[in-house]
Amino acid sequence: MKNRIDPELRESLELFPALDLDNLEETRKLLAESQEAQDIPLDETISLTEKMVPGAEGEPDVRVRIHEPKERSGVLPGLLWIHGGGYVLGAAKESDLLCQQFVKEAGCVVVSVDYRLAPEHPYPAPLEDCYAALKWFSENAAELGVDPERIGAAGQSAGGGLTAGLALLARDRQGPKLAFQMPLYSMIDDRNNSPSCGETGSEHLIWNQELNEKGWRAYLDGMQGTENVPEYAAPARAEDLSGLPYTYTCIGQLDPFRDETLTYVTRLAQAGVDVEFHLYPGAYHGFEGLAPQADVAQRALSDYVRAAKWAMHREAATVRK
Repeated sequence: MKNRIDPELRESLELFPALDLDNLEETRKLLAESQEAQDIPLDETISLTEKMVPGAEGEPDVRVRIHEPKERSGVLPGLLWIHGGGYVLGAAKESDLLCQQFVKEAGCVVVSVDYRLAPEHPYPAPLEDCYAALKWFSENAAELGVDPERIGAAGQSAGGGLTAGLALLARDRQGPKLAFQMPLYSMIDDRNNSPSCGETGSEHLIWNQELNEKGWRAYLDGMQGTENVPEYAAPARAEDLSGLPYTYTCIGQLDPFRDETLTYVTRLAQAGVDVEFHLYPGAYHGFEGLAPQADVAQRALSDYVRAAKWAMHREAATVRK
């Protein structure tokens, strides 16, 4: 597998320590320290605020980070961003740089969700936190200067899985309506038995079949692989994908989620959902975050912003009609 990695992506992978999910607290601590050491500067044209918003009934409030331009003209579209981390790692702050890029280049307001993590908070807690944030975003759109008809959701890896689950949940609960969804290299199939998962085994490729099993076990509280898994937890299990919004997604060819993504994209298209998809050769899981200066990473990041901007403007044109 490693001989197939894009040469520009190899060094970053070699420098990145293998994730240890058997020592979760220590891994979380190390990742948090690494994030703090990076000291990502806040763009001077962007305002960043933190807020606690109401959670689901009987559940705690949800922390969100709101990124918005200090100067604006008119009402803007909105993007709900959901960070990755295998359902067990990560925090909203880790996505600040990408959220700023969306604000500047796609001209929107971004609300980034700090959802609860498994195994302390298994499904449905993380998804319900995201739904609560979406509901708050929609209900407070006017205060945020956002058009409630042009709010989309996006996320990477587990955040992509939550994005796909959220789109199903919003559809079935009759709102809030999503203008588009962008589940990027998303973690959507708990069965962990595809050929692409098997190819990664226990290799150090950021995420692999072994880590995937542990992440799903934590998120689903041990019921992964059984017939009891809800489609909102593992969207690859959804029987009906009709009625979902325009979808943009992508995957690296060396990502364990390659095959579940290919199947998901095919089924979306067959269900009549407008979908755009990119497969990046030589790319492993999370490549654009680990080696952002690589050519393939720059193309991927540019595609994210372009697709979100297009979806927002397309929705605006539809609303005007």
